[in-house]
Amino acid sequence: MSEMANKKWLNRNVVAMGVTSLFSDTSHEMATSALPTFLTVLVGPTLAPQLLGIISGLSDGLASFMKTFSRWFSDKIGKRKPLTVLGYVLTGFFVGLIGFATNWIEVLFCRVLAWIGRGMREPPRDAMLADSVDKKFYGHAFGFNRALDTIGAVIGPLLAFFLITILDIRKIFFLSFIPGALAVVAIAFGVKEQKSRIKKKVKGLFFHLKTLPHNFKLFVFIMFIFGIGNFNRTLLLLRVQEVLTPANGMLIAGSIAVFLYAIRNVAQAIADYIVGSISDKIGKRILLAFVGFFLFGIVSLGFIYTTTNFYYFMILFILSGVSAASYTALEKAYAADLLPSHIRGTGYGVLNTIDGIGDLISSFVVGTIWTLVSPSLAFVYGAIISFIAALLLIIKKV
Repeated sequence: MSEMANKKWLNRNVVAMGVTSLFSDTSHEMATSALPTFLTVLVGPTLAPQLLGIISGLSDGLASFMKTFSRWFSDKIGKRKPLTVLGYVLTGFFVGLIGFATNWIEVLFCRVLAWIGRGMREPPRDAMLADSVDKKFYGHAFGFNRALDTIGAVIGPLLAFFLITILDIRKIFFLSFIPGALAVVAIAFGVKEQKSRIKKKVKGLFFHLKTLPHNFKLFVFIMFIFGIGNFNRTLLLLRVQEVLTPANGMLIAGSIAVFLYAIRNVAQAIADYIVGSISDKIGKRILLAFVGFFLFGIVSLGFIYTTTNFYYFMILFILSGVSAASYTALEKAYAADLLPSHIRGTGYGVLNTIDGIGDLISSFVVGTIWTLVSPSLAFVYGAIISFIAALLLIIKKV
């Protein structure tokens, strides 16, 4: 254990990585909030759902795949910081570059590279954070990082909300360069990688696959079922924009959608803490099935109804945040219960890969059904898939 890790948990590295998360989340959440409106301006309201599904699905999928590779590669080379810094550079640069796009292919290119950066940076960053504190302070350090990450996830949409009606939509992406660059500065100059890390021989990327427990493999299958229905949240923003545009105009409708997205992020942050404590009392599996999967289905069905009532959508976005907090937190926590510690890294790698495949499929399918048939059928698809996943998790008793 390094000298830094033996000191108080709130050390230079923890603070620097927290500040990095704050700035980076502010940057890419500004862009994420503005993306549905920007894409609608570029391609029109008819094609926007399908293309947004393709862009979001491919971005999320490749980010998940990159997490698996990045975790393994950083162990193999025995260094965390180079991959982490490179990841933040890619994210900050290509998120801002979206503003220069003149067609959806250019948006796809920039968004995919930005999200590859997100996937690349997360595992080595978390490892550096763990290396920087004593094991007994893990909760404090990761909680601090998550708190600043959450603040950024709220600041970003709020900035987009205030700017979207007074600036050209492209300038929101340009302005996201600023917090993105500050994130790179914070991680590059504020974090000192611990020299106590020992480079060790690392087995092949999927060396332990055969040793994964049967129950875990079944759980991975159920997560895959849920994943192919769990479409990207940007489609929720697009749905609100589409419903409210006739009465308010696209920019006002887009700004309302962005504000609702900020509310969703607040709800998810609050639920993150509550879900963890509740799961210890009533069990992760039941909570994941009902609050994660089933609630996601209910929210999806809620977006079928077309209304201009702000509070109706606010409730849906809050419930969406609660559902997201449940399945993101409980997926990893429940997987840890099913995996022996010596193959937990491999198990998480498999889970990330399956999540990536699900991300690729879900947003593409939902966006395509939306464009070719109707948004109602697209949301019904997401609901049915999530209900099936919830039922499997309950019946199979993984």
